[in-house]
Amino acid sequence: MLKLWKTTGRWALVGSLLVCLVQPVGAAEEEQKPCEPVETKKVKIEGYINREHTREKRQIIKEFVEIGHTEARIRPFPMGKTAKVVAVGRCVPAYIARHVLNTSLKYTEGIESLVNQAFLHSHWIGIATTIFDEPSQQTVTPEQVEQLLNPDLGDDEFHALYQKFSIQDDTVPFLGQRKENVKKVD
Repeated sequence: MLKLWKTTGRWALVGSLLVCLVQPVGAAEEEQKPCEPVETKKVKIEGYINREHTREKRQIIKEFVEIGHTEARIRPFPMGKTAKVVAVGRCVPAYIARHVLNTSLKYTEGIESLVNQAFLHSHWIGIATTIFDEPSQQTVTPEQVEQLLNPDLGDDEFHALYQKFSIQDDTVPFLGQRKENVKKVD
């Protein structure tokens, strides 16, 4: 009997761990929560700048945070030119997002992809980020980036536009074929 308990107990533990790994932790909960104001929860800006701006790093960080209610962790990209990926959390006010996007355009290679907000912390912006794979992103045109930078957009309009532009493709390239995008968020 003891031997049976040890065997089934181990499998129950393994099964529980697998369930925990498969289920997204916190993402669904965070979507339900209302956004905290930036006066009580700062927006974190993380990412990279082009390596050529290494000597100006401190001044660039000050430029990113001069808008207020932000903190920044910016580093020179170790391999030269940065990725062209940007991520903006759903609770980042439009005026902060625009400021960060405009500033990042000066010190990175530009913006060609947006990360779907379902993969992001609510008060986070990633510039030239390399931590998200292609199935979690969507390419954007320069015209779409300009629409996001429109100063007339309020928070709701900005995020509606961002969400519209960051809807992922149904399929993704995989070993020379197109396969279903398993990371597609509905």
